Amino acid sequence: MPVSNPFFSHLKTEKLYLHQCKTEQELDQAIQDYMYYYNYQRFQRKLNHRAPIEYRSALVA
Repeated sequence: MPVSNPFFSHLKTEKLYLHQCKTEQELDQAIQDYMYYYNYQRFQRKLNHRAPIEYRSALVA
């Protein structure tokens, strides 16, 4: 059974459903903005209240 990836669910509910993109360029920019937010600014409980980049950096330190 494949493991579910919550990123796409969060992308849709936290960005795409709230901001209606009218062009492909707007959609591309919205996805890029959310990817940055998700990886660098969005703290996650399962990662000890850290953003994914911060959590991974702590693991290799």
